[in-house]
Amino acid sequence: MMRVQVVLLAVLSLAAHAYAVTPAELLKKYESQSSSASVERGQRFFVAKQGREWSCSTCHGAIPNTQGEHVETLKRIKPLAPGANQRRFTDEVKVEKWFKRNCEDVLGRECSAQQKADVIAWLLTIN
Repeated sequence: MMRVQVVLLAVLSLAAHAYAVTPAELLKKYESQSSSASVERGQRFFVAKQGREWSCSTCHGAIPNTQGEHVETLKRIKPLAPGANQRRFTDEVKVEKWFKRNCEDVLGRECSAQQKADVIAWLLTIN
């Protein structure tokens, strides 16, 4: 019985790390689905309203290296820039979940791979 528990624990541990990535790896993934990322395009996208009421910067701040706040719920948001928060863009499942949710708020649809690449490229320049 003890051996089964050890094996199960090892499998679960591996599964938990299966989606662990780095921001640079995610950037490469999105670039492989689009074209080269643009830091300038990423910054413009982040701060501009995209036809909806909010932009990314509405909740995350124009330079997201400090704590943000959701405009409606007032929930505090940890810094988005990986240089200010080492945990950002390290869990692919969470990244996809939040891109989907936030892009719907900002664009009214999911972000394209190009938009994701551009935003991450810009965020990687922020300390």
